[in-house]
Amino acid sequence: MSPATDEQLRQRLVDGDDAALGEAFSLHRERLRTGVMFRMDRRLRGRLDPDDILQEAFLQASTRLDHFRKAVAKDPDSSLFVWLRLISTQTLIDAHRRHVGAQMRDAGREVHRVPSRNAVATSVSLADCLLGHLTSPSQAAIREELGQQLQQAIATMSENDQEIIALRHFEELTNGEVAEALGIEVKAASIRYVRAIKRLKEVVDSIPGMKSLETLLNQ
Repeated sequence: MSPATDEQLRQRLVDGDDAALGEAFSLHRERLRTGVMFRMDRRLRGRLDPDDILQEAFLQASTRLDHFRKAVAKDPDSSLFVWLRLISTQTLIDAHRRHVGAQMRDAGREVHRVPSRNAVATSVSLADCLLGHLTSPSQAAIREELGQQLQQAIATMSENDQEIIALRHFEELTNGEVAEALGIEVKAASIRYVRAIKRLKEVVDSIPGMKSLETLLNQ
């Protein structure tokens, strides 16, 4: 028997079959895990595994199924995956605040960058992921220095630009999913993405030794 499709699981949840939630998490687990891993603060990784976040997200989602049903009633095209991703991201934000925020306060320092309510992708996460695409093995000795330069350069970009690049390239959302996640029109998401890529290209080109951004875009 073939596994249920996203649309079938979505309809079962709408019809009141709460058991479909577990199947939905299994179906989308790898995509959800990718997003959690991308956004997980380095300091949090020493305390929690991405699977811990997803387990807690599943428990949270099980108490909020009525919210999903209301969302579908309001917008029949609402994505099940986007809703699960929202729950997972909110769960990760809460974990950052509990663990990383407390750690920084205990050390008597300002919290470095506990994610905002919208879980804007940080320059650290983007720089870490981009570095492997935009440097060569021969640059291993100076990769840390290049990474710091890249992080500082990305930090000059707007949070909106950082976020849409993260969603499209590192969480691999479709343009339609991005639009829904950000609460904007599909056309606006496309325009914002083109603008963000243009700005990222300027940032990358400003750092000597980096490969062309086309290396990433052509993958």
